[in-house]
Amino acid sequence: RLIENVIGTIPIPIGVATNFKVNNRDVLIPMATEEPSVVAAASHAAKYTYESGGFKASYSGSYMRAQVQLTELKNPYFAMAKLYEKKRDILELCNQQDPTLVSLGGGATDIEMHVIGGEHEKVLVAHLIVNTLDAMGANAVNTMAEACAPFLEELTGGKVVLRILSNLADKRIVRASAIFEDPFNGDKDILKRFKYGYDLATKDPYRAATHNKGIMNGITSVVLATGNDTRAIEAGAHAYAAKNGHYQSLTKFEVSGNGDIYGMIELPLAVGLVGGATQSHPVAKAVTKILKVRNAEELAGVIASVGLAQNFAAIRALATDGIQKGHMKLHARNLAAMAGAKEHQIDQVIERATNEGKFTFDSIKKIVEKLNKKGVRENGR
Repeated sequence: RLIENVIGTIPIPIGVATNFKVNNRDVLIPMATEEPSVVAAASHAAKYTYESGGFKASYSGSYMRAQVQLTELKNPYFAMAKLYEKKRDILELCNQQDPTLVSLGGGATDIEMHVIGGEHEKVLVAHLIVNTLDAMGANAVNTMAEACAPFLEELTGGKVVLRILSNLADKRIVRASAIFEDPFNGDKDILKRFKYGYDLATKDPYRAATHNKGIMNGITSVVLATGNDTRAIEAGAHAYAAKNGHYQSLTKFEVSGNGDIYGMIELPLAVGLVGGATQSHPVAKAVTKILKVRNAEELAGVIASVGLAQNFAAIRALATDGIQKGHMKLHARNLAAMAGAKEHQIDQVIERATNEGKFTFDSIKKIVEKLNKKGVRENGR
C-alpha cells in the first residue's frame, strides 16, 4: 500500500541505542540499519555524556520552503516588487489549500523572493514559507505552490515552470550539544590525535564527506525507523554542509583543559510524527511509542543527538585503534554467513576469530572450512 508494483519487502534490523539522555529525559532510541557497529558506537559514545547532563537540543521551528520559479520575465526585479505588494493575498490563497493545518496554528506565514541568474536568463524564484507543525510537510507545501502558481503568473506576466518544496530546510534547524567527559583518561597524545582528526573535516571535502556520512549513519537509521524520509534528510544535511561555499563538517568539537570534549551539531531536520509512513506503518508507530516523543521538535532533538554521538564515536575510534578493529569484529557475523557457516556454527566462528584477532573474510572462511572438515571427520566415524 505504500508504493506501486510491490513484489516483496527487504527487512532491516532495528537495534536500540542506550545511555541517551536528551533534554533531561532518558531515551531508548530504535535505529534501523544494516551496518554493524552503528548502534554499539552510538550507545558507547552516549555513556561519556550521561553524567554531565546528556544531550541538550534546540529547534528553530517547523518551517519549510516551497519554490515557485517564474520565467520569461522582462523585468524580474519589478516583478519581485509586485509580488511583495500582494504578499497578503498570496498567503491567503496558500492557506485556503489546507484549512486543517491553519486551524492548528500552522500554514503559510511569509514569502521571500530571489532573482537567480540561470544559463539562459534571470528568473524570479518565489519562496513560500510554511509552518508545517508536526508534519514533515512535503504534500502541504507542494499543494500550496501549485495552487498559487497561476496567480503569480497573472501578477507578473511570467511563466511558472517549477513549483515544489526545497529539501534544504534552513528554517528547520536543529542543534544538539553535549560534554563528553574525559574520554581518553587524560591521555594528551590521543586527545591531540582527536583534534587532528576533527580539524581535517573542517577544511578538506574528501574527509568531510566521510565524516558526515558517519553522522548520517546514526541520523538516517532513526529517520528510517520512524518512517520519515531518509532521502530528504540526507539531501538537506549535505546541502547545509556546503552553505558557506565549501563542503565541511556538520559538527564542531572543542577541547577543554581537563580533557573533556565539548561537541555540537547543527543541521536541518525536516521530520514529522504525522503523515506518510509515520502513522501508516505499524513498525514506525511502535518506534515512536518507544521514543515517547510528543512532537516533531522532540523527535528532531533525539535524532540530532544520535548524529553527534555517532560522529564522536567515529573520531574517537580513528584517533585510537582505527575504525576497522571494532567494526570488523561486529561485522564478523555477516562474514561468517557469507563464508558458508551454518547458524549453529556462527558463535564458534566468532570465538575463534576473536582468539586469532583476525576478522577478514579470508581468515573467517578458513575457520569455517576447518569446522566443516572437522564435522565431516566426526560424521565419518
